[in-house]
Amino acid sequence: MKYDILGDTEIEVSKICLGTMTFGEQNTEAQAHEQLDYAVAHGINFIDTAELYAVPPRRDTQGLTEQYIGSWLAQRKQRDDLIIASKIAGPSHFIDWIRSKLDFSRNSLRKALEGSLKRLQTDYIDLYQLHWPERKTNFFGTLGYLHEEDERWQDNFSLILEEMKTFIIEGKIRYFGLSNETAWGVMRFLHLSEKGNLPRPVSVQNPYSLLNRSYEVGLAEVSIREQVGLLAYSPMAFGLLSGKYHRKEDSPGDRINQFKQMSRYNGKTSWEATSRYIKIAEQEGITPAELSLAFVNTRPFVTSNIIGATTMDQLRENVNSIKIELSTAALEALEKVHEEISNPAP
Repeated sequence: MKYDILGDTEIEVSKICLGTMTFGEQNTEAQAHEQLDYAVAHGINFIDTAELYAVPPRRDTQGLTEQYIGSWLAQRKQRDDLIIASKIAGPSHFIDWIRSKLDFSRNSLRKALEGSLKRLQTDYIDLYQLHWPERKTNFFGTLGYLHEEDERWQDNFSLILEEMKTFIIEGKIRYFGLSNETAWGVMRFLHLSEKGNLPRPVSVQNPYSLLNRSYEVGLAEVSIREQVGLLAYSPMAFGLLSGKYHRKEDSPGDRINQFKQMSRYNGKTSWEATSRYIKIAEQEGITPAELSLAFVNTRPFVTSNIIGATTMDQLRENVNSIKIELSTAALEALEKVHEEISNPAP
């Protein structure tokens, strides 16, 4: 395994992070524990979850992912060897079962954190993240920004930083990070943290893959210059980049087939771009999954690559990607496809 420094901290996190949003939906508790055991045995020390999970979000499964990780942590009894990351859910009209009011007020931040700590069966969370912004901006697949003059949004940035400082002093979190955030949002948090001598964000968890490189526009520079690295989620584009759909090896239980409402990665141009990436993988003598993940691993602004799997075979293949070194010819071929079909699945 390879490791990188998390933001401006002294923490070393594995270049591959185990994403867990399938735990409680597509994976049972026993399967979750098997994945966690395998990941740790192969050098992964970084595990990411959220109070919202499992995904897609449902009332009956909310919190199960953290519970499964919690039962595993309790059995393992080596908590300090691991970096556990979780998230508070942002405002939404579709997941009102989590709390009566979803926002980043002091009360909501406190309730969310305490809930995650209880489910995870731990005294502290290493990296506590805001799952998505409170304000209306372009995230979750929206490229353009449409400003609303009458937007009813209270700027809680300073309050959030103050509360994160309180959590750190209490020993309940070590650091905080952002997710699904824009360049303006990251810089706003950095400015206020410096101005008020408050904790600064150490990471940004946003989507990044061969089918969505929009992070490179603005945010990549912020990550490098400000030491706020990317934790790349959906690097496999819901499994499309594995090539199994193109090879007709997919099953009804696979994410794109099972959850039709989550169509972010299933457009015509995404399919065409993936076809070309599959050919490059064949030329390199590696699998499409290894190619896709190895590409993300090469990016200088990426701190960790968040993989997810529903089967052990998928997990083994994903973890193996850390050993892949892409040739100059492969990287050039990937850039050519990107130039012709840019960000088909933002």
